[in-house]
Amino acid sequence: MQLNRVTRALFSASVLLCLTLQILAQEKRPPIIVFGSDSPERGTTRVGYWDNTKNRGAGQFAIDYGKPMWRKEYEESGRFDKMTRGQVWRLGSNFWTVLDTDLPLKIAGKSIPAGSWYLGLERSQDGAAWSLVFIDPAKARATHLDASQIQQAPIAFKVPMTSEKSSEMREKLVIDLIFEKTKMKDVVLRIAWGNLQLSAPVQVP
Repeated sequence: MQLNRVTRALFSASVLLCLTLQILAQEKRPPIIVFGSDSPERGTTRVGYWDNTKNRGAGQFAIDYGKPMWRKEYEESGRFDKMTRGQVWRLGSNFWTVLDTDLPLKIAGKSIPAGSWYLGLERSQDGAAWSLVFIDPAKARATHLDASQIQQAPIAFKVPMTSEKSSEMREKLVIDLIFEKTKMKDVVLRIAWGNLQLSAPVQVP
């Protein structure tokens, strides 16, 4: 009798375990994951894809950046224009702003190979056009360039960015990767700092 009770208990436990495993197996991760960091000094924005069929990652890309403060004096007497017009401008603070991607991307129609890239901004001499600048980290490392010396770094390529009307004043730099759930392969890269706001479309293969 005691043996039968033990057997029934073990059988019930086995059935419960099997049901639990089946439920867990049926639970799927969302096919796209967006991650952001709220660190006061450094920010991260990331988009990752998940293959539920193989239950494994299907690619990701992320931007890591320092968060400089916007200063009120930038708005005085066109000072910000003087700082940025005709210049390759440092994007972020402290260490380089880094795009790390294991997927080839298209940003504003330009093909971006998978890998790691240092990022900056370039503004035209007339102030009308902004471009996102890509720098090969290996070449920057070879000469021990600091991010504050970005104007000395060789530019691998650049892509145009669209200037937008800012909806709010940003006290610190914010870089976002934004997407719609119905268009998971279409992402918007948005940069906002002070009253400056720029964007570029990102297509994921």
